[in-house]
Amino acid sequence: MARVVVGVLAGLVAWFAVATLGNFVLRAALPGYAEVEKAMNFTLGMMIARLLLGALASLCAGFVVAWISRRSGAPVVALVAVLLALFVPVHYAMWTTFPFWYHLVFLTSIVLLTWSGAAALRRSAQ
Repeated sequence: MARVVVGVLAGLVAWFAVATLGNFVLRAALPGYAEVEKAMNFTLGMMIARLLLGALASLCAGFVVAWISRRSGAPVVALVAVLLALFVPVHYAMWTTFPFWYHLVFLTSIVLLTWSGAAALRRSAQ
């Protein structure tokens, strides 16, 4: 049980570490990104870059939770639930800031890509 709890917490830390480090890369690599970040007035390319970063963070988080907990069922479900509990209110508050498709892709990717990250560990172990 302790391994499951630590796995979920590590997955959560992994998600935010990848997202934070990736955001530094976006600021450096995308002209104008840092200037519009506070107002969240992103171009289409910037929004896609942010979604790709969230996708990478979710894949990594799924991999980490499955690796540490040595399971891919309940710990992954718990991590997905925690991530959704954190991000659904944020996206609800920003509902008019981004187009509907952006929210849909981001929240769906949390579910699908966290599972995919856990599944990648299973495939690599075989």
